[in-house]
Amino acid sequence: MSLALYTVPDAAGLGALGASFIEVLVRDRADAVLGLATGSSPLPVYRALAEHELDLSRLRAFALDEYVGLPAGSNQSYAAVIDREVTRPLGLDPDCVAVPDGSAEDPAEAAEAFERRLESAGGVDLQLLGIGHNGHLAFNEPGSPLDSRTRVQRLSETTRRANARFFPSIGEVPQFCITQGLGTIRRAKHLLLLVRGGEKSGILKRALTGPVGVDCPASILQLHPRVTVISDEAAASGLQGLEEALLPPV
Repeated sequence: MSLALYTVPDAAGLGALGASFIEVLVRDRADAVLGLATGSSPLPVYRALAEHELDLSRLRAFALDEYVGLPAGSNQSYAAVIDREVTRPLGLDPDCVAVPDGSAEDPAEAAEAFERRLESAGGVDLQLLGIGHNGHLAFNEPGSPLDSRTRVQRLSETTRRANARFFPSIGEVPQFCITQGLGTIRRAKHLLLLVRGGEKSGILKRALTGPVGVDCPASILQLHPRVTVISDEAAASGLQGLEEALLPPV
């Protein structure tokens, strides 16, 4: 594993630094493939990127996951979130932004179709990631195979409770999703993990320094040749004493 850890004071710092990685990617290759994460951690990155004077119209983007069973156009769907927070603010071509079809009649076939589309694009150049309280990456819950591909996944009650704030009640949070698998995520050329908040400090330390295994899906970061972590100070508090081993490369 080649890992670089950057610690920033707040969300603004995380957003500015995260956006700089995307800017470098796009200036090098205008039609690069960016992997999009949802949730609260990457939002500062998208908002900081919107302030950059970049032509992103040729950028291709793939979402990590989507709920299964929400009606097409639902405001709670990740397709809607990406449209609001990424596609329109950044001027991306909607035809170049792919999200798994969670409203499909056959979600398993929709998952396979998404995987094929991702492969035909040549794979992800830079994949943005967040980490769940139970160590999930995308919607890969504990127990997910380390070589899994895009598939239908049942959401744990922990994840459903964490996401209930986006729905009128926990009963309306879908029980299933389509998610890129851990094997799919590992094929990205560069993984950029964004972590905010002291409640994530324990799981971040476990992911980066604990044993690799299905109990902590994010531990697969240790198997990847290029990982960058941008963490606020609260989330990085559990890594004290490890900074020298995780310094950015010169």
